Amino acid sequence: MVRAIFLAEPPTPTPLLAGTCRSGLDRARWTPPCPRPPPSNPHCPRPSRAPRRPPHHLYARIPERQRLADGTPDYIQLILSSKVYEVVKETPLTHAVNLSDRFGVWIGMKREDLQPVFSFKIRGAYNLMAHLRPEEKVSGVIASSAGNHAQGVAMSAKALGIKATIVMPLATPSIKYRNVGRLGSTVVLHGNDFDEAKRECSRLASENKLTNIPPFDDPHVIAGQGTVGLEILNQLDMHTLDAIFVCVGGGGLLAGIAASARLTLNEVGLFSDGTAVRVVGEETFRLCSSLVDEMLLVTNDELYTRSIPEPAGALAVAGVKRYIQKNTSSAPGSDSSRSSAVPTWTSIGSASSPNAPISASRGKLCSASSSQNSRAVTEFSYRFSSTSQAFIFVSFRLSSLSSATLSPGEARRQEIEGILQAVSDDPLGMKPRDISNNEMAKSHARYLIGGRVAVENERLISFAFPERPGALRKFLVVLSGAESESTKFNITLFHYRNHGGDLSKVLAGIQVPPADQDHFESFLENLDTRSPMKLKM
Repeated sequence: MVRAIFLAEPPTPTPLLAGTCRSGLDRARWTPPCPRPPPSNPHCPRPSRAPRRPPHHLYARIPERQRLADGTPDYIQLILSSKVYEVVKETPLTHAVNLSDRFGVWIGMKREDLQPVFSFKIRGAYNLMAHLRPEEKVSGVIASSAGNHAQGVAMSAKALGIKATIVMPLATPSIKYRNVGRLGSTVVLHGNDFDEAKRECSRLASENKLTNIPPFDDPHVIAGQGTVGLEILNQLDMHTLDAIFVCVGGGGLLAGIAASARLTLNEVGLFSDGTAVRVVGEETFRLCSSLVDEMLLVTNDELYTRSIPEPAGALAVAGVKRYIQKNTSSAPGSDSSRSSAVPTWTSIGSASSPNAPISASRGKLCSASSSQNSRAVTEFSYRFSSTSQAFIFVSFRLSSLSSATLSPGEARRQEIEGILQAVSDDPLGMKPRDISNNEMAKSHARYLIGGRVAVENERLISFAFPERPGALRKFLVVLSGAESESTKFNITLFHYRNHGGDLSKVLAGIQVPPADQDHFESFLENLDTRSPMKLKM
């Protein structure tokens, strides 16, 4: 039997531990991750082991007795002497039964969702604040956050009797800033995004002589998060552990677990999945560069699960599923009919749009829907546009039945090929195309089932820009040429949908006569949005 563990914190970024080899394991089917595996993603290689210059300016609070010979913090000492258990409790390691059954490995969850603020963030925040000098505690603290760090600082301040101010962006959901207010902290709403809130936080800290509590890049914060790793060491037979999977945003949790786990886990792989933090911290990067084995990138689709945690909380789960799929051809003891790592979806479309064209006559739509009657259809879109041809967009769940010789990924590929062939052979005469990996189609085209329009010189462009109040209006003003006649183009199609993330996605159709092509290209290059991407349709 294979044994694996992951840390689960559904509402927030979640560290994750994964599986080991035990007696009875069919090693022909399972490739254990020891010794350290090569990078699974060529665009996201194993972090460099080259030494990083320590950010000594972050070590002012660390006494000499808790430093190593090179002047850097001794994180084992810091973790062992942390003060987090004055306010938090040791969280259990729970068996993830369904995931274990699917993959034939023992997978466990570290339940950081059971903390008082439902997040590990309170560990680092409290540990740093408990180590403040008396005069700093009297003056008060400040932090900028739109998430769990804010609640961690607020609860820590309440427990320690320290005045706290939390700066949050204007777009912060009311439930978040009200929770912070209920804990007794002062909430300041400022700025259209986190960067503006962070700058205001720095200004207020300097003006009012407040101590800024960072969310990750501080040795005491890292040590506080590192107590998670120490608990794992005490809760598990470490001889049965292969790898630890941890979500990384700023890197505080990853660095802390890496520093504590490496005490005994020299042969255990440590993997990381990224969350949406623009730049990791100096100290966290220094630690992760030398202690983390590999960085994994997972797609948004891989985050979709039957439960609905905050997306960051699903990262570690998606990472361990990806890793197990890559390192096992067929997990022994698992039910292969349920071995799809994540709910896998596919869409059928034509060569130029996410539609399957068929001849448009009465009864054909019903017949088309019946062609997938053995599958769980999750989306079926159609709109009449022509008497000669109809276009259909279909999404359905794959069974991904694997065999003893096929990995889940190979089984999925073969299943999709079989579906496309079956649809092509159907008497309806449909011409299908798999667009599962077409992000533009999944974000926009699926909502635009309305037939074709004969528009000359139309270009379809996909844009992405930061989501903030007024951003869509500003984008429309610029795109429509309201600010300047020289940039005025005729918009023939427009689709925007708020996905609840930090970026907005827009699909726009724009008429560009041949004589205006160079001018249009220059307009795109100068457009004040993030990475506009041209797509051929």
